[in-house]
Amino acid sequence: MRTNNSKVRNVIISVYFILIVLAIFFATVFSAFKDLTSNPLLTFVIIALSFAFLFFVVHSISKYFEYDSDGLKVVVSNKGLLLSDHFNYREHTVEFEKENLTGYKFVNFIIYKGLILYIKDRRGHTKKERFNVTLVSKKKRKYIRQSLSKMIKLNRKQH
Repeated sequence: MRTNNSKVRNVIISVYFILIVLAIFFATVFSAFKDLTSNPLLTFVIIALSFAFLFFVVHSISKYFEYDSDGLKVVVSNKGLLLSDHFNYREHTVEFEKENLTGYKFVNFIIYKGLILYIKDRRGHTKKERFNVTLVSKKKRKYIRQSLSKMIKLNRKQH
């Protein structure tokens, strides 16, 4: 099975655009926030920090996810959405044999959803690999869950 969340890219670009437009708007109507505090520098710092926080949250949850279980190996990868064509600084890819999968777990926090894979290495040790699946639709996460469950079921029958 092969799936990804490539259609989300335009939504994230739109969110970044809205954040930038709001930052410009609040910078131009800066005088409207003088009721917040009497010190204009403190007001500017509060507004700048709140936008920086929103920008960081959007940046941390916006990742491209790809899952491919066709063939003998499974390939799971995460990478950044915006600058991933030029800079692969946020890329995390794992490729493993299907029989090396020992378990998986989906975690669901308020604004973050993750996939944890437990994979056996050559020495028999189990290592934990984490992936961001926040922007993957619920339907696709269900298909990934079914595919991983099927692999684990086949692995338990063989051993």
